[in-house]
Amino acid sequence: MLLHPRSLILSALLLAACATTPDDGLSPRQRALRDMWEAHMKGEFADKDVKETMSTMIEPAHVNHVPTMTGGTGFPAISSFYAAHFIPKMPADTKVTPVSRTIGETQIVDEMIFSFTHTIEMDWMLPGIAPTGKRVEVPLVAIIGFKDGKVQHEHIYWDQASVLVQLELIDAATLPVAGAETARKVLDPSLPSNALIERRAVR
Repeated sequence: MLLHPRSLILSALLLAACATTPDDGLSPRQRALRDMWEAHMKGEFADKDVKETMSTMIEPAHVNHVPTMTGGTGFPAISSFYAAHFIPKMPADTKVTPVSRTIGETQIVDEMIFSFTHTIEMDWMLPGIAPTGKRVEVPLVAIIGFKDGKVQHEHIYWDQASVLVQLELIDAATLPVAGAETARKVLDPSLPSNALIERRAVR
């Protein structure tokens, strides 16, 4: 049975819950943070509902996609950003592969592989770049801070150079950057290291 793309996205996100911090080792507070974060992601990725997503947050809130500085500070700006530039700007085949999750008493850190085909404009990740039709796989880390049990901030990190290499917008042959190999090595640490150093040595 084929799942709707939104269901596939949410299923992958929810699987991250057991990646590093086992459920049976969580305190009640940690479980509450996990559940709130998953409700937040459900609003974003499965239900695509701005109001539902915002209901999981608390002021003073901010969202920062660090490589592109997209997001917002305060509910009006974040709500507008989600409605116009984030929720409707996810390619249909977007997939998240969980790598690890660490849950503290006030913060969650999710490590994942974010993959998609660049078939639509993605304002939050690639502002101003028209769809290229290229496939992208990139490691991504989300650091989620909480206040009074709700999401207060999101700091999202990824390797923008790797994304641009995969879209053929910069040339990896002339720069110390790599493409989808970075994601594959996160999933398989046995893959070779130091290729860029060795490349430089033979020039």
